[in-house]
Amino acid sequence: MIVEIKEVEKVKLDRPTIIEGFPGIGMIGTIGASYLAEKLDMKLAGYFASSHFPPIAAIHDYKPVSPARIYASEKHQLIVLFSEFVIPSNIVFALSQTIIDYSKEKKAKMIYSLAGVASQQPDDKIYGIASTPAVSANLVKSGVQLIKEGATQGVSGVLIAECASEKFPAANLMVQTSLSLDPKSSARLLDAVAKIIGVPIDTHDLISEGEKIETRLKDAMEKMHDLHADYKEMEQNPMYA
Repeated sequence: MIVEIKEVEKVKLDRPTIIEGFPGIGMIGTIGASYLAEKLDMKLAGYFASSHFPPIAAIHDYKPVSPARIYASEKHQLIVLFSEFVIPSNIVFALSQTIIDYSKEKKAKMIYSLAGVASQQPDDKIYGIASTPAVSANLVKSGVQLIKEGATQGVSGVLIAECASEKFPAANLMVQTSLSLDPKSSARLLDAVAKIIGVPIDTHDLISEGEKIETRLKDAMEKMHDLHADYKEMEQNPMYA
């Protein structure tokens, strides 16, 4: 298997909701998903593993962990997926299929992907793409503006297309942004998600400490990039022949 999920702790779940936030425009998904996992005090349940991932480990709270992680909450019956590095394009499809298989295994009732849409003049709307007519109807009831025509990319783009093909309930929830890192827009999207899934999410810290969170995430992403570049250089120029 190109991408596999390794579980590190069993969590009792009954038809959970899955929220994914992989890197994309404005880093909306990654910021929102990682904040959600931390704010709801979710358990580290597993991680994504692949020989196609950069050979890097993240360090959080003194512990080495995978940069692509899975968190779960028994209290809220919620699973959160995210990564701290951009998923290589050649394995986006494989990762998306792994997520769908995992969702079916966990008998998840819904997958929500958090993402950003590039715009020079962002508005305050929440946009959505649905995998089924029933999901579309629920999004409209929640005040989400469905996208009729257009294109979407990355993990969330491929994932929603595959879910539509398999008729698995899923939705992309998006906000417009003009920034490379946008905690405030992530907070606005999380507020909308909270209402849709019925889980209280306090986004006050994400708004008030936006600059700190932005700096921390930017440093982490740059470190990941630099470490990967250094490793590739070491492969090409080994010390010993």
